[in-house]
Amino acid sequence: MNPKFSTLQILLRQRLETIADHAFRDRDPAAHLAELQRVSEALAAEHTRLKPQLPARLNHFLTQSSLTKALDYLENEA
Repeated sequence: MNPKFSTLQILLRQRLETIADHAFRDRDPAAHLAELQRVSEALAAEHTRLKPQLPARLNHFLTQSSLTKALDYLENEA
């Protein structure tokens, strides 16, 4: 993976983990929603910042909110 995309990879993982954390959501829905919003905004900002440098396929995944595909791309494409 290109090191300049490491923050993007971290944010994608955080977003997917937050979505999947049903215990957190059930325990404190407001805090879960706030965390989801925080990481979503950070991910959108990172996407915007990197957009000119992103491979077309990765940009497509991010634009379409195919977050799992975007993360897979970063983890598996050389």
